[in-house]
Amino acid sequence: MRYTFNFPGLAPYWDVFLGGALTTLELTLASTVFGLILGVLCAIGRRGAHRGLSGLCGAYIETVRNTPFLVQIFIFYFGLSSLGYTMPAAVAAVITMVINVGAYSAEIIRAGMDAVPPGQIEAAECLGLSRARIYWHVVMLPAFEKVYPSITSQFVLMMLMSSVTSQISTEELTGVANNVQSITFLSLETYIVVAFLYLCLAVLLKALFWLGGTLLFRRRRVVARAARRQAAAAPRGAVREMRHG
Repeated sequence: MRYTFNFPGLAPYWDVFLGGALTTLELTLASTVFGLILGVLCAIGRRGAHRGLSGLCGAYIETVRNTPFLVQIFIFYFGLSSLGYTMPAAVAAVITMVINVGAYSAEIIRAGMDAVPPGQIEAAECLGLSRARIYWHVVMLPAFEKVYPSITSQFVLMMLMSSVTSQISTEELTGVANNVQSITFLSLETYIVVAFLYLCLAVLLKALFWLGGTLLFRRRRVVARAARRQAAAAPRGAVREMRHG
């Protein structure tokens, strides 16, 4: 059986695909910012001394992490509308994505905070630093640097999971692809284009997160600069050894 690809048949819909990609980026940006804030607060509450708050944060995290993302979307979009609380599909998608990524981020950040050696905190206390400065400079920043690759990978994964929001008619990339293929009947070509666009978005986000990590964490810049100097000095050292030899 032979199949002739007809990608030119999708040319009139290039602006539709770009609009869907832009919506996907907007959903990802909103869920990243607010989900990260929620994750940090829940990680702090989970490790706090207040048992009630710690238990509440733990219940939220376990509930979200052990229920399907699609079911969560249906609860916020269809379930709340049954109770009289209607909202646009995009709003329901953002709320669900924030709640979902917040739970996963909280566990990742908490693991980074637990990995901070107690000796560093004790040393900071001996230096007379305030509790707020200790928490920020000694606990939060080193912990966030440790888990930065994992947490940014979670944000990229959430961008890919945003395709599920098409089930409530959100006009993101997968949603517009469903509409285009129903009009053109070019299903294979449509979803190949969509897969390529998702790949481009993922590469773009990873590049932005890498740049953000380089600018945010000064130690990484220092280590990278030292590595470049060492690499540049290595050939000169080899030449000197050959001359002395």
